[in-house]
Amino acid sequence: MKKTLLTTLLMFAAAAFIFAGGQSEQKEASENSSDNGNDKHLVIYAYDSFASEWGPAVQAIPPFEEKYGIKVDIKTAGDGGQVLSRAILEKDNPQADIIIGIDNNMLAKALNEDILDVYKPENIKFVPEELIFDDSYHVIPFDYGYFAINYDSAKVDNPPKSLEDLTKDEYKDSIVLMDPRTSNPGLGFLLWTISVYGDDFTDYWKRLKPSIMTITDGWSSGYGLYTSGEASYVLSYNTSPPVHIETQGTDRYKAAIFDEGNYLEIEGMGILKGAANKEAAKKFIEYMLTDDFQKAIPLTNYMMPISSNTELPKSFEGVKAPEKILQLNKDDIENNLDNWIKEWLEVTVD
Repeated sequence: MKKTLLTTLLMFAAAAFIFAGGQSEQKEASENSSDNGNDKHLVIYAYDSFASEWGPAVQAIPPFEEKYGIKVDIKTAGDGGQVLSRAILEKDNPQADIIIGIDNNMLAKALNEDILDVYKPENIKFVPEELIFDDSYHVIPFDYGYFAINYDSAKVDNPPKSLEDLTKDEYKDSIVLMDPRTSNPGLGFLLWTISVYGDDFTDYWKRLKPSIMTITDGWSSGYGLYTSGEASYVLSYNTSPPVHIETQGTDRYKAAIFDEGNYLEIEGMGILKGAANKEAAKKFIEYMLTDDFQKAIPLTNYMMPISSNTELPKSFEGVKAPEKILQLNKDDIENNLDNWIKEWLEVTVD
């Protein structure tokens, strides 16, 4: 009887020990999961140039990782439009926490697809009110610039002064543009032509077509044709010339500021709905609005920092802003973009 009782007590003790150990392991696993999830890991979708060897990710993300102890993984998917398309395809099972590259022209599409959570960062106070393009705070701005036709002044004696100039015979087969379905600059240029020509934009594109050397999927490949000398003109930004001042020591590459104005782009970021690492995502968005990140923007992303506190490098002294700023409002883009793209395709695709 005593032996049986002792055996029973020992069995209960062993079970209690195993249960307690299991509870401890579960608690530890839960804590580790929290560390590797919401606190210690972050996955970001971004366009190619953001994460390139000369992009802002290389310079600005390691200090963030060190400061917060958060491991950042960046996954790229081409240009900004392609990144957004990937996030939309995965919206029922998001594979990232933050998306970088949704601009003011893609805002309507991102909001309609309902892929983003609302987050109003404390550091939004550093952003001028006129650059906050989403007052619902699904998308938070981090830099801006103006689309511009860039040219090599060593080859070009008489640069264009307007969109209409680009249709002249002297520009035949010389301009590299980007596809508005996949590229932020491509979409921006299409909207630029619509903001100037209105319903007659397709007539403009018919006149422009002989001047187009090629239309690439994204900015990186298009700008590469320009820098390799294969094209005299390329769609880029008013802030692109400092790239060559910094890397090549030359100011021969210029950006044309047009008489009718240049089109504004404001780039943004947002937290994906269903993100696994939401707390880390919030920290990163706050960080991108501080000077620690913003000071990297001019000489890595070659755009204007969104923060009014950030000092510009000397190579930006020659950057000109247009006297007239062009942009279309979100509702017009939302209501008409599908038809505009369809009409554009009818003109440009043989």
